[in-house]
Amino acid sequence: MFLKAGAVSLALLLASRLLGLVRESAQAAAFGASGLADVAVLMLTLPDWLAGVLASGALAYVLLPAWAGQGAAQVRASQRRVTVWLLAGSLLLALALLLLRAPAVDWLAGGLPALLRPQASQGLAWSALALPAAMLAALWATRLQHQRDFTGLYGANLVVNTVLITAIAGVGWASGEQAITWLGLGLLAAMGLRLAWLWRRQAGAAAAPSAASHQPLALPAPPVWLWAALSAGLPLALPFAARSIASQAGEGALATFNYAWKLVELPLLLAIQLVATLAFPAVAAAFSGGVAPRDGGRTVRLALALAWTLACAAAAALLLGAPALGQLLFGWGRLDAVALERIAQWGAIAAWGLLPQALIAVALTVLAAQARMRMAVAAYGLGLLTLLLAASWGVRDGAGLMRLLNAVFAGVAVVVVLAMGRDALRWMPWRAMVIGFAGLLLVAGASAWLGAAALGLAGGLAAAVLAAALVLAASWLGSSELRQALQR
Repeated sequence: MFLKAGAVSLALLLASRLLGLVRESAQAAAFGASGLADVAVLMLTLPDWLAGVLASGALAYVLLPAWAGQGAAQVRASQRRVTVWLLAGSLLLALALLLLRAPAVDWLAGGLPALLRPQASQGLAWSALALPAAMLAALWATRLQHQRDFTGLYGANLVVNTVLITAIAGVGWASGEQAITWLGLGLLAAMGLRLAWLWRRQAGAAAAPSAASHQPLALPAPPVWLWAALSAGLPLALPFAARSIASQAGEGALATFNYAWKLVELPLLLAIQLVATLAFPAVAAAFSGGVAPRDGGRTVRLALALAWTLACAAAAALLLGAPALGQLLFGWGRLDAVALERIAQWGAIAAWGLLPQALIAVALTVLAAQARMRMAVAAYGLGLLTLLLAASWGVRDGAGLMRLLNAVFAGVAVVVVLAMGRDALRWMPWRAMVIGFAGLLLVAGASAWLGAAALGLAGGLAAAVLAAALVLAASWLGSSELRQALQR
């Protein structure tokens, strides 16, 4: 039963992420790498990004432990209290965004020409209108997570992306303000239908087990919420900040950077972060006294071995296959050859950042299990400050920003690994890491010698699959830790 539920959840997660890629592909086909594409990307992603930074992670970190073992009546009562504060805050934020649209355009898409500033301002107005629904959806999704209704949770993403793809497909005949209006209506429809889906799943899902106590559930103090929001929001802020900085380079730069980041986002979410999520229960048990310390270290080592190997395999695939993947996803519409070349180049550079993010994902599960997230928050905060300082020094090129992001992730990885404790280096799966990295270096050399762009669509895709398979096979044969991780 659990295997079936897990398979269904994984299938829905994969479907939602793939449909998200289809949505990005539809945007590229409809708008290319134009200023209008920048406006579309910004307005369609801003509400959920703000909800993710300010609410989604914090709600999960704070409410899920608080709701554990509570009765259904207590959960509903605390949810109503949070709803009031969440809607009040989101309405104030939406009002601020409406009033400050002009400076917001400068901050978030500064490379837009003057002729497109009115459309960008209009797009931010639609984003502001959609923001309260995005915030409320974050709370309701947390409730479904508490009820372990992962079908409802991931199905909500399918609803949003389906509606937005339909809206994007409908703007082929429109331009300028007509296109923004159509997309804005589609955005509101997507948010509304997602809320309807979440409400229905919330009402129909099984209630949490009743607790003996009927006392009102006391919510954590504001500092707890603040640390939770920072822990969850700062990692999301880094690529968004880099995208906004890249937009200063000129028209279409924001959309191009966004599409390049999508090449690495899928393996990051479906491989690396999924491994960390699956390992979290065992890690939490290991560091709460549930098993012996040696077993706790072994759990961390196996999770690191699997996450690192998948990161090396994904990076190898991107080094050889980025031009082919870019052409497959974004090359069938209005995106020009220059933008496609930039997407492939920037995506291949960003692939190296998957390695430190593999270490970060697992290390954060250890720190979260021990409620020691302050070092991680400080590292991410310093990384964000580094990006902002680079912007003030004139760094705007997408390739340079991708390299800077890689360096920031590497720095964060060092901090969070060391923050795990004095046994952190002993827990590292050195053999698996050396084998995976050596395989990646061989693929990087082959990519430089062959020229990934010269492989073509079919050849590039085949080379990407082969490169990933070779890294995985070498790691499987050479590392007992990886074999053990896959047996668990």
